[in-house]
Amino acid sequence: MVDPTEQPAAHRVVVIGGGFGGLYAAKALGRTAADVTLIDKRNFHLFQPLLYQVATGTLSPADISSPLRGILSDSKNTQVLMDEVIDLDPHQQQIVLQQGESLSYDTLIVATGVSHHYFGNDQWKQTAPGLKTIEDALEMRRRIFVAFEAAEKETDPEQRRAWLTFVVVGGGPTGVELAGAIAELAFKTLKRDFRNIDTNEAQVLLLEGLDRVLPPYPPELSAKAEASLTKLGVTVETKVLVTNIQDNTVTVKRDGQEEYIPARTVLWAAGVKASAMGQVLADRAGAALDRVGRVMVEPDLSLANHPNIFVIGDLANFSHQGERPLPGVAPVAMQEGEYVAKLLKQRWLGNTVTPFVYKDFGSLAVIGQNEAVADLGFVRFDGVLAWLLWIFAHIYFLIEFDNKLIVMLQWGWNYFTRKRGARIITGELMPEEDNAYGVQSSQAPVKV
Repeated sequence: MVDPTEQPAAHRVVVIGGGFGGLYAAKALGRTAADVTLIDKRNFHLFQPLLYQVATGTLSPADISSPLRGILSDSKNTQVLMDEVIDLDPHQQQIVLQQGESLSYDTLIVATGVSHHYFGNDQWKQTAPGLKTIEDALEMRRRIFVAFEAAEKETDPEQRRAWLTFVVVGGGPTGVELAGAIAELAFKTLKRDFRNIDTNEAQVLLLEGLDRVLPPYPPELSAKAEASLTKLGVTVETKVLVTNIQDNTVTVKRDGQEEYIPARTVLWAAGVKASAMGQVLADRAGAALDRVGRVMVEPDLSLANHPNIFVIGDLANFSHQGERPLPGVAPVAMQEGEYVAKLLKQRWLGNTVTPFVYKDFGSLAVIGQNEAVADLGFVRFDGVLAWLLWIFAHIYFLIEFDNKLIVMLQWGWNYFTRKRGARIITGELMPEEDNAYGVQSSQAPVKV
């Protein structure tokens, strides 16, 4: 017999991933009667759209990161766990954590995102790092600034040219932003800082396999973006495929002919693949995956035959709106997180919710100072106005007020002084970098 004074158990919601999707879901479920647990292997939320500015010395990591516990401190029903989920039992409604502990749930929200995709050439990862994490950004920053330092000491003209050649693979938004930022760094910020090299001799190459940069954007905006990149000093090469990256040389194929580009700094921005949780959901819950491992979801973002498991953000393939799946961008993840929270609240009230519909407020891509492109659907434009809109949009979506203030002040200072204060080289030198500084590879790594 049920004790009428006994309180019913709170609905247990487990959110895996503290990115845009998971964080927005957890925030929207704050102060409800549910028992919410947010799990992430990091203790902070990362504002990924500005990672390239960390990689090029404009911002510091803390400027675009916010502690998850601090963000959710006012949500007394929410617990944050720093851990990694490695397995799932949908029948017992349990997840398994890295150390073997299990955690039960009534509703599971998976938002673990994506990682770099080298299209079967994972050996390129060490030579051509991608940009998804703080560590990635710091590694890129280290390589970019070490290249200038090594060139300053190099006496061989060919070797110096290789150090001053920067190759960005992939002409999507990340590649365009990276190439533009490196060009501004070489041709504006650093031009008076060295004595033995002229940074204007640097080459910044942006390689894209399709016929234009920013392929998801309208062709006229792609053309304007390419023109802006060229004006900054970036060499844009389209219809070229990278076939090998080895021995400080990038091998490309153009019109069936192979070409070789000597380059010490190669940065990867060409593709993504789903996180390991996609395969776990396929193995344990029968989820269907697309060719890059993203999870095919129902119109309400749930898994087929598992209405209490939701997949949101970059890990989800939502193909119920338009001819193509929704893009893996922050606004999609934010809206999906808020939608799932709303759906759960209505379920608990016995109501139903209509399928998810993404409200597209437009796309923005920055090329450089005073240069950006904007597609708002009803109007498309570029230049200073698009750049200002990009700035205000990114300031608005930064999570905490102090981050908004710091980034705004930093951008203002950089705009008027053309200085970048986060140009710090950290980490250990690679063997080829050791040689550039006259250090034998058998010696202990050198920190700078």
